[in-house]
Amino acid sequence: MNRTEQEVYNHVEPIAKENDLKLVEVSYVKEGPDFFLRVYLDKKGGITLDDCAAFSEIISAKLDDLDIVQGAYYLDVSSPGAERPIKDDEDLELTLEKGIYIKTYQQIDGEKEWTGVLKEYDDKSVTIEYKVKTRKKTITVEREKIATIRKAVLI
Repeated sequence: MNRTEQEVYNHVEPIAKENDLKLVEVSYVKEGPDFFLRVYLDKKGGITLDDCAAFSEIISAKLDDLDIVQGAYYLDVSSPGAERPIKDDEDLELTLEKGIYIKTYQQIDGEKEWTGVLKEYDDKSVTIEYKVKTRKKTITVEREKIATIRKAVLI
């Protein structure tokens, strides 16, 4: 995170918490001649367009008053995406009973990748339920063995 992103994060994160939202990421980038300040939010049950619009209204004036971002920019408040990486326990909590993808460093029972539903997690492991053809199976993977973990869209 650069200085601008960190300052915006520090000011916006408490506002997100007050509104029962999780601030996932802040990005400040130049695309062509324009600058974009992107704020990514999530919440239990999923973020809606109305949530994003309301939060944009709340922080827009605050950011202008603080004058953290110099010059003109576009403020974009949105969801972090359907298949974004899971970064912490709060992300896992938001993903309980939802789609998840796990890839491990080494094979476990002949497999390295699973897509299924997150059933539970703790400090040491993550448990998912997945399908093999029409049969449901469950696997618990130790966190230290996980190379990649992200949300997944289940079909």
